[in-house]
Amino acid sequence: MSTHQPPMPQAAAAAPDRQAAPGGSYPGYSSPIPVVRTHLGHALASEWTKIKSVRSTMWTLGVFVLLVIGIGLLTGFAVESSAGDADLAGENPLSFGFFGVLLGSICVITLGVLTTASEYGTGMIRTTMTACPSRGRVLAAKAIVFFVVAFAVTLAAVSFVAMVHSSMLSGTAAEKPSGGTWFKATVGVSLYIALLGLLSLVIGSIIRHSAGAITIMIGVVLAPLVIALFMAASSLHKVQQWLLEYSIPSQLSVFYDNSLTQSGPSGWDPLWIMLGVTAAAYAGAYALLQSRDV
Repeated sequence: MSTHQPPMPQAAAAAPDRQAAPGGSYPGYSSPIPVVRTHLGHALASEWTKIKSVRSTMWTLGVFVLLVIGIGLLTGFAVESSAGDADLAGENPLSFGFFGVLLGSICVITLGVLTTASEYGTGMIRTTMTACPSRGRVLAAKAIVFFVVAFAVTLAAVSFVAMVHSSMLSGTAAEKPSGGTWFKATVGVSLYIALLGLLSLVIGSIIRHSAGAITIMIGVVLAPLVIALFMAASSLHKVQQWLLEYSIPSQLSVFYDNSLTQSGPSGWDPLWIMLGVTAAAYAGAYALLQSRDV
């Protein structure tokens, strides 16, 4: 009886050369796509793509520039044509840019809220968190991109208005601004407005509702000053004074050396106050972002 066995087929004899995927649990497959560890730069690129591609950025910043420059020019022309040398004696010509910046800040507040809260309204936040599971990185990327954009646009607008006002009123009795005055009225104001917008972004992340967060921020800007104006009782004088000193319009006017009150924050104090409030709100937003579902 023959024990000879037929030869095995050549295809069966040649076993495939299988290579286990690095770190994978399924041997036999190696992805040709390189695995790249994500970092903050990727999140920044993503947020920059978002903020420059949505219509809200163009409209809010466009209206902001229009208000700052438009009201600034109108104010300059009105002061130049109607005010005499006696009225402008010792006046800082850069201070007339205050009105446009105050109204324009509402636009920066709106954009800051929409940068975070709008994603919760549309459900886009789920896609964002899936692409970048690190929630703290997402919030940091949004904050950095928004702050840089808001600061750059504000600096360009207020610097243009400051140069125009200084040129228009150079032949009057208005004082010539010093280098420190220029720096505060341009860079200082821009940092303050960018921080105010960043605070709005953080509030949008906490509230997760665009209309609600915008209402809250507008109330923060305008309500203290309006309430203080109606406090006529002598027993409320201290409260009235505190509201006037620490209201956003009053702190903003400090950068133009034209404070609404004779006491309260001065110099660079408003910037440090806004920085502290924004940092505290950011910490709260980060903690809530880590503990809540998206």
